[in-house]
Amino acid sequence: MNQDTILQSIDTIVNQGAVQEAVNQANNVGVSNTTGLTIAILGLLIFAAHLFTEIFSRKRIPDVLLLMIIGLVIGPVFHWVSPTQLGSVGNIFTTVTLVILLFESGTQLNFNTLMNSIRGTMSLTTINFFLTMAVVAIVGILVVRLDVATSLMLGAILGGTSSAVVIPMVSQLKISSKSSTILILESAFSDVLCIVFALALMEVVLSGSMNFGAVLGSILSSFILASIIGLLSAVFWSYILDKVRHVKNSILTTPAFVFIVYGINEWLGFSGAIASLAFGIGMANIDRIYDGFFKRMLKTEPSKLNDTEKQLFSEIVFLLKTFFFIYIGISIQLDHFWPIIIGLIITIVLFALRIPVVKLSVRKKDNDLTIDDKAFMSGLVPKGLAAAVLATLPAQAGVEGGEIIQNIVFAVILFSIIFTSIMVPILEKDNMVSRFYKRCFTEKHEPTLNDILDN
Repeated sequence: MNQDTILQSIDTIVNQGAVQEAVNQANNVGVSNTTGLTIAILGLLIFAAHLFTEIFSRKRIPDVLLLMIIGLVIGPVFHWVSPTQLGSVGNIFTTVTLVILLFESGTQLNFNTLMNSIRGTMSLTTINFFLTMAVVAIVGILVVRLDVATSLMLGAILGGTSSAVVIPMVSQLKISSKSSTILILESAFSDVLCIVFALALMEVVLSGSMNFGAVLGSILSSFILASIIGLLSAVFWSYILDKVRHVKNSILTTPAFVFIVYGINEWLGFSGAIASLAFGIGMANIDRIYDGFFKRMLKTEPSKLNDTEKQLFSEIVFLLKTFFFIYIGISIQLDHFWPIIIGLIITIVLFALRIPVVKLSVRKKDNDLTIDDKAFMSGLVPKGLAAAVLATLPAQAGVEGGEIIQNIVFAVILFSIIFTSIMVPILEKDNMVSRFYKRCFTEKHEPTLNDILDN
């Protein structure tokens, strides 16, 4: 090989290296631009979520509906993002959302509120839940062709109402404090029923055993032990919380401990979800627990969650809710119309079923509940976060028909929130629909809101 050939080869190698380096730089710039755009979009979504909350308070349009619409646009409509791109992150995200949601919900419940309102709420909660579960199960058996246990599980998932929609909405309605309290507590209690029965029925489906006695006994013992572990964990954490607070950057240690409580219970074969809820309730009522059980044994008083920590947990739930409902919108499959149609049918059935449910639940002796109150109680049937999280579990666990269950539940969540958004302003005005709803509850000597105001 002569000298010119050698020099030419070296020059080619150098040029190729320069070209490759330029390509790598261009790729790095592209990745950097994509990463920057993604981070900017995340920031915009958080600002949009706060804006949607303000719109909710003024226009009665649920923020979760707007978040789901964003998910629909960037997901199944324009295909910018797909659930497969998120991989296993989506599954982990749903579990984290469930754990934090249950814990934060538990911190809002105190024993006094539970004891004083339990009678007025339980009839509506139980009748609505079990009738919904039965009706949806019938649809699952006859239309979707699911087996009995899987159909009942679908009904249990859709048996509750959404706290994320109900709580902000009732604060904007002109209804009595009693009816608003009943609706708020129903949304909280029904979440627990949904979780307990859906997980129990999923165990039945996975085990393949229809021996409900043995399975229910095993599940009840699992939930009881999980509740005990959750409450004892709350006592333990309340006694070391003050010391943990002296550690720098320790404000997120409580959510971290919730994950530990969840993980240990799941590892032991108990319900991590129930343990997380029990842990939150225990932290909210630690004074009562201390006075009732541990005062004689433990001289030092436990520490409670402070306002800053509670505000942090609320913000975490807000962020998780924001991205989770966007994730739901992304996960809805518009190319599969059959689950969407079934979801629409179930939603219509549930809104029609709600009227006799309220009539059965609210007795004539409840004279402080007006016809207007009962009409609004019949028009608020939104499904939300708990149903969405539970809907993802059957597919993750390998339940046959798990994917169609998820698609149906997501469709019901979307349609139920849309229907609720439409029903509220309609029921506030005098029109054919509002008159029909009020006529369903009109009885002799039963007051309307106008009657009370006139008196």
